[in-house]
Amino acid sequence: MVTLCRRSLYLIALLPIALTACGGGDDAGSAAAGGGAADVAPVQIDNPGTITGSVAFTGTAPTLETIDMRDEPVCSDKHTEPPVQRTVVVNDNGTLSNVFVWVREGLTQSYPAQGEAPVLDQDGCLYQPRVLGVVSGQPFEIHNSDAVLHNVNAQPDANRGFNISQPQEGMTSERSFSTAEVMVPVQCDVHGWMTAYIGVVDHPYFAVTGGDGSFTIENLPPGDYVVEAWHEQYGTQTANVTVPPDGTVEAPFTYDAAAARNAIVPLGTPIDLHDHGAHVATVPTDAGDEE
Repeated sequence: MVTLCRRSLYLIALLPIALTACGGGDDAGSAAAGGGAADVAPVQIDNPGTITGSVAFTGTAPTLETIDMRDEPVCSDKHTEPPVQRTVVVNDNGTLSNVFVWVREGLTQSYPAQGEAPVLDQDGCLYQPRVLGVVSGQPFEIHNSDAVLHNVNAQPDANRGFNISQPQEGMTSERSFSTAEVMVPVQCDVHGWMTAYIGVVDHPYFAVTGGDGSFTIENLPPGDYVVEAWHEQYGTQTANVTVPPDGTVEAPFTYDAAAARNAIVPLGTPIDLHDHGAHVATVPTDAGDEE
């Protein structure tokens, strides 16, 4: 009897080890924190140069549509002013926010991602930021900062899509895209107004304009480049620049209110919370990935 008891205790002690070895821990792609990519030393470039500029806006800024969040008081309470669809954000200095600017042509080799993993957050039932840049193959994190169910539906053309749910506040998922693609639209199927775009490129030479409409792309090898600016409402523009050794070149862009208003990437029909009752995400049967 003593021998049997000792053997049982021994097996019980080994059980946690066996479970860990068999993958009994948290799934890194669901609720577990992704941990983020380790910092990478900056690429060593001989006599590097810089591209700077701003994205100007001319004409009358369009009126942004107000978002009705009455069905989500947890989110609406986070906003001091009525939230709006940020399709065209014109800054006080007459520039545009949320413009993705990247080096489209001219690089002769690939370059690794720099710094920590980029983060796409869901806060106040809005994606933060609305426009994000990542390097192909680089892990990025998706956070839920709201105490409500969110569903993240990425709809790329060149990459494998994914459709994941984050029902709890504080959840983190980690994903990546293997192929360059500008842009990948992201939508929340539960809250149809939630839209974001992810620019995937093969190098870290990109930027997104913010509250002053400016951008800076540093540490470039000297040479000739084609720089492209992308905006979700007004489309793309390009500029040819020559980056001097240890110098700076400007690449200004201007968008006009009279430009074509066709969306670059159309999104699906949002779910009507009034018709669906509980906040349950409808996941397409052909979704590339699901949790």
